Amino acid sequence: MVSRTSSHKSLWLVLFLVLVVAGALLAWQKMAASGTPANLVSGNGRLESTSYDVATRLSGRLIALGPKEGDLVKLGDEVGLMDARDLQAQLLQSEALVQQARQTAAEARATVLRYQSERGLAGATLKRTQELVARKFLSPQRLDQDRSAVRQTDATLAAARLRVEAADAAVLAAEANVGRIQSNLDDARLLAPVSGRVLYRLAEPGEVLASGARVLTVLDPSDVFMTVFVPAETAGKVALGTEARLQVDALGADVVPARVSFVAERAQFTPREVETRNEREKLMFRVKLRLDAEWLAAHPDVIKPGMPAVGWLRLDATQPWPDSLPER
Repeated sequence: MVSRTSSHKSLWLVLFLVLVVAGALLAWQKMAASGTPANLVSGNGRLESTSYDVATRLSGRLIALGPKEGDLVKLGDEVGLMDARDLQAQLLQSEALVQQARQTAAEARATVLRYQSERGLAGATLKRTQELVARKFLSPQRLDQDRSAVRQTDATLAAARLRVEAADAAVLAAEANVGRIQSNLDDARLLAPVSGRVLYRLAEPGEVLASGARVLTVLDPSDVFMTVFVPAETAGKVALGTEARLQVDALGADVVPARVSFVAERAQFTPREVETRNEREKLMFRVKLRLDAEWLAAHPDVIKPGMPAVGWLRLDATQPWPDSLPER
């Protein structure tokens, strides 16, 4: 009898402890929920970085490609080289044509000078003939001949000047062709469009590539952002430039400063992998949070694309951030 009473007491004690623990857990959850200020809204997402493709504008054979995946490159670095031997030959030929066109233009100008001299002589002769005819020393027929000679020299001089213009145009065309070939030669050198880290190496030396083929993809570490989805009832309070905070899973309690750089004009359903099913049934507004460039520069190699994070937006700028999301 004593044994049965003792077992009942033990059972009641276990039930009491379970109820106490459950009540404490429920109270803790309510406190945690009430601890989030009403002027904050959050969203889950993954960090992304703007990527740039290094592509060849010319078709041909890739003869060199330096960086590997994961390597750092600097803006303007030569990362690859296309075979441009045919362009170099074309450049030499075009430069020779430029010299030839310039010589032709110089000869045309010399011809103009000669005809200008002849025109001056014909004009002076006509003037003397007019004086002599007026004095009856020459016949009017000679005056007609000299006037015809002036008209012929005028026509010849005009034609010579046109040849000068044509020669100058030929020089410009030849120089433009040289510039075009030189531009193609410059494009044979593949340059890094931004300082960053190589994400993908898409070609290897020896491959024949078509125009526009990509050879490298480079991530810009100074342009990192995360996309979150904000409920429609709070989206109207989110403005461009609004201050934000990010809690990156890999950084623990550290907070990363950010700002709102984009707010969608129309609502949409959130992607399946971002929110819960109930939240996906609501229309949400897509918001892009761009990480602070100064913070990224001061913490190189800390942030990597693909890291999961939680973004927090402060809807009322007059209210302070909570202790868990301190000011910088």
